[in-house]
Amino acid sequence: MPSFEIWHYLLLAGLGIVAGTLNVLAGGGSLLTLPAMVFLGMDGPVANGTNRVAISAQNLTAITGFRSKGYSDFRLSFSLALATLPGAIAGAWLGTLVRGEMFNRILGVILIAVLVHMAIERWRKKKSGPSAGGKENAEPLSRKRFWLGHLCLVGIGFYGGFIQAGVGFLIMAALHQVMGLDLVRVNMHKVFIICFFTLVALIVFAARGQVLWIPGLGLALGNSIGGWIGSQISVNKGEKWIRMALYVALSVMAVKLLF
Repeated sequence: MPSFEIWHYLLLAGLGIVAGTLNVLAGGGSLLTLPAMVFLGMDGPVANGTNRVAISAQNLTAITGFRSKGYSDFRLSFSLALATLPGAIAGAWLGTLVRGEMFNRILGVILIAVLVHMAIERWRKKKSGPSAGGKENAEPLSRKRFWLGHLCLVGIGFYGGFIQAGVGFLIMAALHQVMGLDLVRVNMHKVFIICFFTLVALIVFAARGQVLWIPGLGLALGNSIGGWIGSQISVNKGEKWIRMALYVALSVMAVKLLF
């Protein structure tokens, strides 16, 4: 284990607040915390496993935050989370063995594709005219959309278990673009789904001895605060603010992953 000083824990907690807020609003917070832990002397797989402690705590807080604002649908959230389980277990096992730099580059390409697709969809909706009250309404959740969303989450669970960083973007694409849910509810379901499969992945990493609990708990403190902040901003600011944060985060993280 690397030697940690007080300022290391303070740094991790501070980064955790930023990362937790960003993770709930859009995604990509782990692309801040993972490099920081490697910089502080952790091996890549150990940083990957330790990061799961913070992600679990962050999303438990965010779930509570959404519920305090009247946003919860545990039946659908649990159904979606179960779809990620097989892939998450396989991905976490693979994540204990390899670093996955090439997989990050593949994700970067995916993020750019998602960004372009969302921009095109937004442009089309603007051309068709604003919806009532200036808010973007959720589309009806048909049986086809329901099962396509679950199918997407099987593959997303593998990536989430494998590396985690940026998985929020993929979940948002599946729930918003495929299932047609509005972005506030997308974030509501997203934090539950990630919490579920991250706890499973954490067990796999811990079983392999690739979790440093004390630094993980320091990071978890910051992520938990950020998770609460993100859930409040998500509900209070609504669709327009989340979409802006998502576009910025997608662009920055895609560039970072590719270069």
